[in-house]
Amino acid sequence: MKFLSAIFSLSDEQAMWRVQMHDDSQAFAQLVARWEEPIKRLCIRMLNDEHKAEDMTQEAFTRIYSKRKDFQHGSKFSTFLWRIATNLCLDELRRIKRRREFSVSPQTEDSGQTDIFDDLPSREQTPDHAAAQDEHAALVRRAVMQLPEHYRSVVVLRHYEDLKFREIAEVLDIPEGTVKSRMSEALTLLGHSLTKTLPDKTPERRRGHDRRELLVL
Repeated sequence: MKFLSAIFSLSDEQAMWRVQMHDDSQAFAQLVARWEEPIKRLCIRMLNDEHKAEDMTQEAFTRIYSKRKDFQHGSKFSTFLWRIATNLCLDELRRIKRRREFSVSPQTEDSGQTDIFDDLPSREQTPDHAAAQDEHAALVRRAVMQLPEHYRSVVVLRHYEDLKFREIAEVLDIPEGTVKSRMSEALTLLGHSLTKTLPDKTPERRRGHDRRELLVL
């Protein structure tokens, strides 16, 4: 019991060090337990496909273990994990795009695919307000899914996973200034997209809509 208690009290970096140096299966299991849900959430938001997200989540932890020797002491484990998971999602999105380009009859957005986010629990609200919020959230999610991959990854990491710009730069291995410019460009694209679709807004109010409100879920 003392051994298990010690394992559970380890920081992510300490647990990863044990995995790296001693192939410690208990420490690795603890990392998976801590991070499986956040990584699955990231993959769902990147791919909009729960089954693919589960596969990518499993693959991310497989990669973590296979690349354990690459983890550098002094680095944050979360950055190492976010980078691997995000790159897996970006690679999968590129494969999907290539398959669609070569498909004779590519699947369209209106093909009847279920929006997996619709199954997430809602907050306690009045029915009318909840319906309006749900509609807004669904429109935002669809707009995010239409963003090019390099914009989508920044939006998801910043607004849904709450990473700082500096952390996103480390995850994506790009300058922080590039992250900020992509974020600004992504919000502009989202604003243009949502201006056409957000309900109960006059054109004047839509043009003045605060971009920070676009991503409220």
